[in-house]
Amino acid sequence: MKHYSEAFSQSKWSFDEKSDSFKFISITTLSELKEFLDIIHIRETLLKPYFENKNYPLIDVRALLPSFESDSFEYHNLPGFSMLVLDRKLSSFQEVFQYDSLHPVSEFLSFAKGPCCPLESYVTQINNHTMLSRMPRNFHEEFKKKFQRQDITVLDLYPQLLPYLIEMDRAHVLSKSFYGHYQLSGVFASFPSDMNGEIKRFGLRIGKFQMDNDELYQRNRNFVMQYLMELYGFPIASERRTSAALFSRRLHKAGESFLIRVLGQSDRVITTIWNDHQHGRYPSVEKITLVSIDKEQADIINEIKEKNAFVDEKKRVIILRTLYKQHAFNKGNVRQDRALSIMSHEIIHPLTEKSITNINVLRDTTNLIIRLNDIIRGEYFGTVIYKKTELIENTDTEEKRLKFLFTWLSKHQRRIISYSDEFFLDLSKILEAYLSKLNADDSSELRELVQENLNKFSFILQARKVRALEEISIRKYKDKVLNYEQMISEAVNITKELRFESVHYFETIIESTLYEIERILNNRYLLKNYIEKSESQLTARGNEIKKNYRKLVAVRDEILGIQKSHTKPQEINYSGF
Repeated sequence: MKHYSEAFSQSKWSFDEKSDSFKFISITTLSELKEFLDIIHIRETLLKPYFENKNYPLIDVRALLPSFESDSFEYHNLPGFSMLVLDRKLSSFQEVFQYDSLHPVSEFLSFAKGPCCPLESYVTQINNHTMLSRMPRNFHEEFKKKFQRQDITVLDLYPQLLPYLIEMDRAHVLSKSFYGHYQLSGVFASFPSDMNGEIKRFGLRIGKFQMDNDELYQRNRNFVMQYLMELYGFPIASERRTSAALFSRRLHKAGESFLIRVLGQSDRVITTIWNDHQHGRYPSVEKITLVSIDKEQADIINEIKEKNAFVDEKKRVIILRTLYKQHAFNKGNVRQDRALSIMSHEIIHPLTEKSITNINVLRDTTNLIIRLNDIIRGEYFGTVIYKKTELIENTDTEEKRLKFLFTWLSKHQRRIISYSDEFFLDLSKILEAYLSKLNADDSSELRELVQENLNKFSFILQARKVRALEEISIRKYKDKVLNYEQMISEAVNITKELRFESVHYFETIIESTLYEIERILNNRYLLKNYIEKSESQLTARGNEIKKNYRKLVAVRDEILGIQKSHTKPQEINYSGF
């Protein structure tokens, strides 16, 4: 592509501004409207700024991996907007949000006594006045020239209206007309968000808060906020994204079919939260953005080139859509902070709009190892927010490398816990070689940074064993189905390792370990067929199961004792590998 105007020229919704080929658009389903909006928003709010700004800040593809991080900068020269779509006709007084109404001329056709509606001129004038009253004054003359005599509510004009809609501080609203077709129904809409109430109710429900327990509330408040926001595809971020997340939660609970879309000037990502007559626990979440493929991913680059799917081949830029899956909170899960994970992702062809689903851009473990090596060698160029407060640019000093590494480990912690033993072995070798050398220098000024990286790695190491224990508790371990003898034997081995490693104490690891041990000990089949029977009633294999069961109980009691000795969660310094 040489210009954004070429975008989607071969798609169903192709259009040419000069020929004004968007004529008589009639859309009646939310899924079709979403497809239409995808094309318009990608073209006008992602591709257009990209081609008009030589230094457009492309997204690092890893920024699309949960958990999401707050953004470093606000790009005021880039577009941002909020939008609400309701799959029904609006009723102004009954709505739970405030907005300025726009009225389609078609509403007043009943007054027409001939080929023309006598109120057409008046209605278009009122609509234009509403738009102008919420638009920066420097756009007024231009807007009047373009839309003075037009019904701005029809979808035909939405692509031409979008540059003006994104200049407004608040959301625009689309809904169905009296005839069942989608239209622009309002502007300057405010999304209500009872943030205080939602956070406290959610925290109480998942057991992170207790009534009148201020200490527990203060300790877990950030965790609850982050988890709740991440369920809807955002970090703890701006009011625009916060209100969108909480309002979508409210609409979904009310059973509405809706679509909320947000583009932030800081994240440069179109985030869509929507529910199209689905009955799931949460609405669907997806993100669309422009990303650059790492030059090391030669195979992927060649595949994309073959399909002519690059927006900019020289800079390896593609349009990437990522779909997410939400997870219910599970206190016993060692990855209990995992609110969201990637369900699938696809490249959107910039000309045809077709989805390319067979190219793996996000789930490349080799690329993770390459990135880790780049950080440790000081060859990584980019920025991260260290502990949500300090902006770190590049990795040209040892201090920056350690801060980058800690942020990288924190970002990918959940994935490292889940990935294969082969991948973890490669990662461990790299970290051991790097951190052991720095840890050996007792006089190092960076000792505190080295220690926090060692502690982070220790947590991941223990968490992988707890994850293995989770698999054992359901009798599936390393892609094998376990019998009860194997289940109890493997559980004893792993819990013994965790007991010794608990000198490097992490409260969440201990809680998850005890939770999984209790699941195994309370297995009804195990209790009925082995534990509750006398030794004389059991075979040699049965007695071995009962013997290991007692060992597991003993290990459980030792871990409980360790937990009781720590009155408050704390981390013991890890001395090394």
